[in-house]
Amino acid sequence: MRKVALLILLFYSSVSFSQQTLSLESCYESLQMNYPLIKNKALISEQSKYQLEAINAKQLPQFNLLLQASYQSDVTQMPINNDMFGIEPPNKDQYKSEIQMNQLIYAGNYIEASENLESTKSKVALQEVEVSIHQVEKQVNQLYFSILLQQNKTQLLVQNIELLNTQLSEVKSGIENGTILPSSDLVIEVEILKLEQQLLQTTLNEQQLKESLSELIGITIQPNTQLSTDYIQQMQSAPLASPELNLFEFQKEQIEASEVLLSKNNSLKINGFATGGYGNPGLNFLENSFETYYLFGVRLNWNFLDWNINKNERKSLLISKDLIDTQTDLFNLQTNIALQEQQTEIDKFEVLISSDKKIIELQNKIVDRAQALLNNGVYLASNYVFEVTNLIKAQNQLKTHEIQLLLSTANYNSTKGY
Repeated sequence: MRKVALLILLFYSSVSFSQQTLSLESCYESLQMNYPLIKNKALISEQSKYQLEAINAKQLPQFNLLLQASYQSDVTQMPINNDMFGIEPPNKDQYKSEIQMNQLIYAGNYIEASENLESTKSKVALQEVEVSIHQVEKQVNQLYFSILLQQNKTQLLVQNIELLNTQLSEVKSGIENGTILPSSDLVIEVEILKLEQQLLQTTLNEQQLKESLSELIGITIQPNTQLSTDYIQQMQSAPLASPELNLFEFQKEQIEASEVLLSKNNSLKINGFATGGYGNPGLNFLENSFETYYLFGVRLNWNFLDWNINKNERKSLLISKDLIDTQTDLFNLQTNIALQEQQTEIDKFEVLISSDKKIIELQNKIVDRAQALLNNGVYLASNYVFEVTNLIKAQNQLKTHEIQLLLSTANYNSTKGY
């Protein structure tokens, strides 16, 4: 384990020459490019394109082929028994083949309303993907700042191990000269071993967290990659811009488009039609032979009485809009509560950081005095190690609070939608 710790020490002493840097913003960008749900955007757009093409095709002539062979138990006959005026009845077996064409001429903007509804459905589906990805951002925040915390702990441990190693050399020299009590070096060596254990653990934790973040955002994070600690600006005065709010708006647009389409369902519709056929009998049922025939015309359809079915469906849609308004109000309430809690966290960590810095300043002075007394042989090594340990704790506390402040700020911005 001592060899592993030494390798880690060497690594961190030279990492500044070869390190790669990863920022929180680049993690968000990678998430937007590589998260599995992103594939759904292209699929939704493609699906919507096919749906719109299908709706537009309803304006084109529609053709049907009809082939029919039938046998009937009776046929129409003329009640005339005179041989001079006898009319041969049609055959009981009849055959018909037709090509039927139907062309929509007027539908009261029904097609346009259908296209608009499909477009709003696509917008809702795409926004639902955005909401899902936005919710993953807080997972990215948690992993990112957990890695950052481990990296800062590692750097502090490396610095303090180097400090104790330097002091160990001086203590050994003092023991040889008889100015420092024997076995004082052993106390420091034990503390170095403890710090090396912590160093190994934090390094392994960091690597595990990097692997998790790498899987989430879809890029490879190298072991020597350092995470950026750039200041994160709190979007306190910016308006709420959560993608959920856009989703609610798009859902209301979809309901409004559905309402318009419903209003067109009972509108007047005019179709042109034509039929060409070949059968026995043809249009003349008194002619017992295969004949070609055709007919064409205009058909008007108007559902002027639907017993308030359409009206009630539109009222139902209005209630759906009210339900979405309620969801929006609830979301705003919950978001504002979350923002207040996160703001309290931010204020708390700012106060703690200020206090941490004062503690470290005082503890550094205590360690310097303890070191001088130890070198003069009037202070026990265990007491010196105790003060160094207190300094390490204070430094870790400061770094922890600084990272927690950054995490709270990032979560605050994510909650607001930035």
